[in-house]
Amino acid sequence: MLIPVLHLPLTLLIAAADSVPNWDVTGSCRGAARAGYAENADERLKSCMESEKRTREKLAADWSTYPAADRTKCIALVKWFSPTYTELVTCLEMSDHVRKATEKRGYTEQTSTMSQLRISDNAALRNGGGCFF
Repeated sequence: MLIPVLHLPLTLLIAAADSVPNWDVTGSCRGAARAGYAENADERLKSCMESEKRTREKLAADWSTYPAADRTKCIALVKWFSPTYTELVTCLEMSDHVRKATEKRGYTEQTSTMSQLRISDNAALRNGGGCFF
């Protein structure tokens, strides 16, 4: 019996998007704290940890307002390298802004494809038609 292994990671990723992930941001905050002046490293570490805690709390309160596809995509994008909640929120907000901008312009994948076809058709006509090699 064959088990479709390729579907497993996607299923797990979608399940993970149902709630805010629980990440240990200590490493990220420690790295950020060391990037500045050494005498303030402990203070910056504490500030970063508090900021990430507040960001996670706000994210948890707003989690259901983000589309599931965006949550899944953004978790996948930031989880591979010392992720932070600030990076996750940034990704979600950017996805939201892009969606709103494209909706405002009435831009859809179908209109994009049609526009690309018209552009390539016009280029072909200007260049005498045929293939471009």
